[in-house]
Amino acid sequence: MEERLLFREVQKFPLWLRLVIVAGILPMVSVCWFVLTKAASEHAPGGAFIIFFCLVFMVILPVAIAVLFLMLKLETQVRRDGLYVRFFPIHIRYRKFEREVLFEYFSTTYSPIREYGGWGIRFGVKGKTYNVSGNQRVELVRPGQEIQ
Repeated sequence: MEERLLFREVQKFPLWLRLVIVAGILPMVSVCWFVLTKAASEHAPGGAFIIFFCLVFMVILPVAIAVLFLMLKLETQVRRDGLYVRFFPIHIRYRKFEREVLFEYFSTTYSPIREYGGWGIRFGVKGKTYNVSGNQRVELVRPGQEIQ
């Protein structure tokens, strides 16, 4: 049985950044279109390989990455039995942090770039972080873990 939900927050990457990623695929698609029309008009040798390469690496893969980036969201839930976090669609199920296994938790201000090298799912000196924007965090400390 799922415990009662006390708090829920959903964060996404900033809209401007998501639009930049999506806009970044447009030049690739236009170059691919040019190459395909040129190969088709000249009946170039190896045309099937050129078509396959263009479709996979310049259209399908960038579009899939852009769609994935648009779908990314960090979901956090606080329930009576613990804290639940997932970075959808990378994590389908929530990662559970039970209250009993947390020594301490507190809110801090930090530098995502300096401490973790950016945003996303990152590993740094202080451990693992899930972040999408901003410089505020909830730090979880487990028993035996040093507070830095």
